[in-house]
Amino acid sequence: MSLILAPGRESSLRRRHPWIFAGAIARQPQDLAPGAVVDVLDATNAWCARAGVSPASQIRARVWTFDPQERVDAALILHRLEAAVARRRHLPDFEAATAWRYVFAESDGLPGLIVDGYGETIVFQILTAGMEAWRDAVRTALAAVFPQCTILERSDVAVRKKEGLQERVAVIAGQVPGLVAVEEYGIRFWVDVLCGQKTGMYLDQRTNRQAVRRAAAGARVLNCFCYTGGFGLAALAGGATEVTQVESSATALALAQRNAMANGFEGRVRHVEADVFSFLRAQVQAGERYDLIILDPPKFVEAKAALARGCRGYKDINYWAFRLLAPGGQLFTFSCSGLVDAALFQKVVADAALDAGVEASILAFLAQAPDHPVRTSFPEAAYLKGLHLVVTAK
Repeated sequence: MSLILAPGRESSLRRRHPWIFAGAIARQPQDLAPGAVVDVLDATNAWCARAGVSPASQIRARVWTFDPQERVDAALILHRLEAAVARRRHLPDFEAATAWRYVFAESDGLPGLIVDGYGETIVFQILTAGMEAWRDAVRTALAAVFPQCTILERSDVAVRKKEGLQERVAVIAGQVPGLVAVEEYGIRFWVDVLCGQKTGMYLDQRTNRQAVRRAAAGARVLNCFCYTGGFGLAALAGGATEVTQVESSATALALAQRNAMANGFEGRVRHVEADVFSFLRAQVQAGERYDLIILDPPKFVEAKAALARGCRGYKDINYWAFRLLAPGGQLFTFSCSGLVDAALFQKVVADAALDAGVEASILAFLAQAPDHPVRTSFPEAAYLKGLHLVVTAK
């Protein structure tokens, strides 16, 4: 079976970009089954790639291989899983943590598959119809690579609806404990792999937590959208005098409290259940000041139609954060919205500083941890961007 591209629409594939959008396709077989593997041909019938199709999605196909001799089968999935895991084990800080992203979808040649490891518990997500068709092969490969581990499927993400898929949670092997204990640079975390956000923990922020740790000595810290307290624990481990953690989810906040206790930090941290926007405004009105603030909000922009509204949200929280920082105060601010690129995010933060009446300098540009790699041919994988700033004048 073949997909035929419209004239001129093969250029991205020649640059080895793995996505084929519906508008690029001139002809395709009728009643194409979700997950079917097809050859992708340009308008002259020249071979371009081999891909798995998602008939219900605007991203109509995702490339498995650019090699015409390479077969898409269970052996390929096993090989690529083994290679992805081996790459993580060669990262310089691999021994520093027991929680890792082992597979990052297209960046590891396994489009639509996420695999995270929490000690002896492996959690995977299937996000696309193209990978759903190979679910049994994925399960077999995971059992082969992680033979002694508990394996949990958390394919319970909303993006599956765009692929015409139902959400699913299933225990594949072993028994899932209520909480899983992991360590990161000597800090202990309890992770809810069954019900927590993503697969339980924001693994993409591992290196940025270390940046906060290095900056926090002697600081009064405010950690907003704290989830289960990762940035706050890093700040406390780095010598922060006190940390306030703010989160709207009572469930997440309870786990943040437990994590603080597990590390002996309960005497230097307070937890506040509140809407962050309202909390920041109230803190400014109360005349509070912080030496270091972390803003790690959820995705504000899910679609292009929400871009302007999402940018207003980013500007709002950064504006109030700048108002709360004294000269010399530091801000770590992030966006995980893929539709907000690094240049736009920097502009939004700069506008917030201007409106707050402060001068700020960028000390570092921040990104996702290296176990979330970005292929040069697939810049869309670089979804997390952040800035480490210092207020130089008010």
